Amino acid sequence: MDFTPILTDPCTMVLSILLALSLLVLCLHYGLFPFRVGHFKDASRKNNKTSGSLPPVSVVLAAQNDGEWLRSNLVYLLEQDYPDFEVVVVDYLSTDDTQFILRLLSENYKHLKTVTLHENVNGYQGLKYPFSIGIKSAKNDILLLAEPECIPMDIEQFSWIRSMVKGYTNDRVKIVLGYCGIAYKPSLFNWLQQYDNLDYSVEYLAAASLRHPFTGNGRNLSYRRSFFLDNDGFIYHYYIPDGADDMFVNQNARRRNTSVVLTPEAYTTVMPQPTLREWHHYRKHRIVTHRFYSFWVKCFRLIKPLSVLFFYLSGALLLALGTFPWQILAAVLAVKLAWQIVSNAQATRRLQIKPIIFILSPLFEIYFLIANTFLTIFPLSKK
Repeated sequence: MDFTPILTDPCTMVLSILLALSLLVLCLHYGLFPFRVGHFKDASRKNNKTSGSLPPVSVVLAAQNDGEWLRSNLVYLLEQDYPDFEVVVVDYLSTDDTQFILRLLSENYKHLKTVTLHENVNGYQGLKYPFSIGIKSAKNDILLLAEPECIPMDIEQFSWIRSMVKGYTNDRVKIVLGYCGIAYKPSLFNWLQQYDNLDYSVEYLAAASLRHPFTGNGRNLSYRRSFFLDNDGFIYHYYIPDGADDMFVNQNARRRNTSVVLTPEAYTTVMPQPTLREWHHYRKHRIVTHRFYSFWVKCFRLIKPLSVLFFYLSGALLLALGTFPWQILAAVLAVKLAWQIVSNAQATRRLQIKPIIFILSPLFEIYFLIANTFLTIFPLSKK
């Protein structure tokens, strides 16, 4: 192997340095994020509170024409094995049979509280207003947030509330972040959704475990009602329809007031998006609030995609120039792919995701590099 061009040709030298730096950054990322999630030491496991010391909890949902979901899923929340809790459902401008389903359920479950809003009195769009009404209507300080389509992943022990509450390891903890997975189906479209959800979840869960929380998932999230009210809730971003979970956590989560619960009993799950169009629309809604992140969070979230881009671009250019030994390029690629697969395997095992996802993760990574670029260039219209 001839290494002379690396030292004499400026272009080869620059590309070699770029390849080495991007490989280093990616290896650090795989170790600090998916690998860390896979080996995360959950402090909630040590928080073995007895039934007598378990605090009362209010589960809050906002529903808008979600009658079918409530009919099949709400019972999993109402039947939780917990000594003192209520479920608050805000029926917001629904035109289907949501109110009748809630009325029938409330006859059998006295701890179900329903709040019906027949008109949009404040003019704001989105679910932040009904969520605020639900939170103010809750009687307990510890809140658990979910969505009508969510169910606990463990539907045998009914211990979702009990497991999430263990995240309040001390009085300083005000926010508890949980994980929500996507139901598995044997199809490429489902695998793409699985990987996208894995990549997103690993990012915010690992960041919070590193004491730098920046967002959460409203499909499995908890915080204290008093903390929500003391920080004026959603008042500073009511005008933004999306981000009821994202923006409140982003603005108020700190290294000492946020904890993470990663036990299977605390996971929730949702059905995958049925069509590519609906999934694409959901992903647009998910990133629409990212422009309000701080400068440092934006930079942090750009590190991985830029490193992936520079890694493959510099490798391809070096291979095309023919001035860099191809054996070394093959070895570098093998190291990157092997460490990526191993680290993602740890995360998928911890989050109970099928192995096919970590096996195909290198291909999915390239796909989402392109897809997310277009998603950022063509965001949701203001209308």
